[in-house]
Amino acid sequence: MTKVTPKKLYNSKWTSTAPVNREKHFIVIKVVFNDDGIVELCIIEAVMSKRQMEIDWRELMNEDLWLQGWK
Repeated sequence: MTKVTPKKLYNSKWTSTAPVNREKHFIVIKVVFNDDGIVELCIIEAVMSKRQMEIDWRELMNEDLWLQGWK
């Protein structure tokens, strides 16, 4: 399991293990925290198509779905 620190999510790079529409490489472009420091919103963007989608940041810890960095 990949360790992910919420405060270091912004601008982190990720590779999807199951690409859809040839979108494999992503970058975290927005992370919103609430007053208690808990992540409320995490948005990733596909590098090639610039398509954005909201994701539960905890999914990034699942190595079956995501690899840290661009591989």
